[in-house]
Amino acid sequence: MGFDLLQPWWLLLLPLAALPLLRRRSDTLRFSAVAWLPPDPWGRAAGFLWRAFAIGAMAAAILGLAGPGKSGTQVLRTGKGAEVLILMDRSSSMDANLLPKDVKAGGQFNASMPTKIQVVRGLLSDFVARRPDDRIALMTFSTSPMLVAPFTQDHATVQAGLQATAIGRGLPDTLMGRALLAAIDQFEGRTYSGSRIVIVVSDGGAQLDESQRKRIASGLSRHRIGLHWIYIRSGPNSPDLTRPIAGTMDSEEEAALHSFFKTLATPYHLYQTDDPEAMASAVAEIDRQQNFPLTYFQQVPRLDYSAGCFLAALVCCAGLLVCRALQLQNWQAVR
Repeated sequence: MGFDLLQPWWLLLLPLAALPLLRRRSDTLRFSAVAWLPPDPWGRAAGFLWRAFAIGAMAAAILGLAGPGKSGTQVLRTGKGAEVLILMDRSSSMDANLLPKDVKAGGQFNASMPTKIQVVRGLLSDFVARRPDDRIALMTFSTSPMLVAPFTQDHATVQAGLQATAIGRGLPDTLMGRALLAAIDQFEGRTYSGSRIVIVVSDGGAQLDESQRKRIASGLSRHRIGLHWIYIRSGPNSPDLTRPIAGTMDSEEEAALHSFFKTLATPYHLYQTDDPEAMASAVAEIDRQQNFPLTYFQQVPRLDYSAGCFLAALVCCAGLLVCRALQLQNWQAVR
């Protein structure tokens, strides 16, 4: 970090700080018998301090106006965690209620039960809060992907983005292929510093064409990104991906997507959930897994030393007042 000045032209006034060194008229008066006067070390010390305080006050004030400081830079940090991109489904189906197990078993339905997006938002907010060392990005998708927060360690930004998903209702489509490609692009140009994962939270799948499959597989492999899919089953008619799939990549969208993900060269994990408890367990499992050593560069803001300069000028002014008070006290004592 190099020392710099924000407004260096203020230093042109710095020679004014030498004004207290100039002799005043009272200092140049001649006395006929100066040698008869007794030595005055305290007076000489007071005169020296007076000039020193005056010079210091002016010089410190001018230097403070110049804006001294050290420019911001990047500092290498280490911790445990991962680079995590949260890819959240924000389609209209996520606004449906997420039913607990007792309701699905024949219990009474309550319209005040939380929606899928509400449960997801709360769980992901807790996940972000528990991982201070992670570099986290947030992206939502439906008809098209939308980057809410780029990779950052300022988790307040990510939390604000999660809360913003409560505004409005989602669109009908779930174009996950475009969303995955956009998520992979967020890792482009970033230095590999540790574990990288994309967490897809969705209640549906997608049919990907051959070009999309190749680009997704290539991007995940090139950037060494693991994929975690939290699949939310909407009801008993939704595909059960934990059972053997008797089909191909042209079968149901969820099953087709799962079949494709299993062919990836990079790690892939499926977390099939159908109630809030299962979703909480899935997020907790990801939290436990992703605690590998992580190194990253953190941007350090510019250090401003102006306040210290102004404080030094204030101290010097206080010293001048003290010297002046002592001088007046001495004069009164002489009288």
